[in-house]
Amino acid sequence: MTVLTDLTAALVDGSIEVIDLTTPLSSSTPALRLPPPFSNLIDFSLEQVSAYDEPGPYWKHHNIHTGEHIGTHVDAPVHWISGRDGHDVASIPVARLVGPASVIDVSAESAADPDFLLEVEHVEAWKREHGPLAAGTWLLMRTGWETRAGSEETFLNADATGPHTPGVSAACAQWLAEQTPIAGLGVETVGIDAGSAGGMDPAFPAHYFLLGNDKYGLTSLRNLGALPPVGATIVVSPLPIVGGTGSPARVLALVEK
Repeated sequence: MTVLTDLTAALVDGSIEVIDLTTPLSSSTPALRLPPPFSNLIDFSLEQVSAYDEPGPYWKHHNIHTGEHIGTHVDAPVHWISGRDGHDVASIPVARLVGPASVIDVSAESAADPDFLLEVEHVEAWKREHGPLAAGTWLLMRTGWETRAGSEETFLNADATGPHTPGVSAACAQWLAEQTPIAGLGVETVGIDAGSAGGMDPAFPAHYFLLGNDKYGLTSLRNLGALPPVGATIVVSPLPIVGGTGSPARVLALVEK
């Protein structure tokens, strides 16, 4: 048990820092807005049941109302038609929810072009500098999009032609899903696909290829700039909702100082 003892000691003495990668969840948290005729999830809200009063004189508690895919959340394979026979969020193997974090920083490219797409060559260049993607890695795409999270309008960045947010190309999504050992893809945007992904072939390729290959999505992350390109460990904690296609999640990173 020396490894776990050393880890606990490092957490206590601060030589390993815990960084919260989660967007706070409230009624103002930006959420995906699908155009008609598609239906949208409900926003997050709290319904007060009691507050140290007659319904509950010694306690305060709420009912939670939310869609599965609101705020920082996990996409399980059954979320997409290509993964319909795969894991629901409750049956994702827990060992795949903890693993290495590799951060690819494309914030400059995304600032210059909100429709920026990550291509295979970007990841290959990253690998030449930082080494291969280890088995079970969560590949985290830093775009700087978290700075827009205070306003749903700027976060979704939509106009008459549709939303304009960075993501991965169809070719890169397929390559990540089929040719790399990653556990999943994490992004700072509202979904793992680019804003332009509805017009790609196939439509929404990050969802199609990753979830169809038993890999997972993770959205609306923050503080990726506090992580090194390699060396951090990520802990992804969705609710184990039986039959759930996804879940809001608390996402933490362990970083050695």
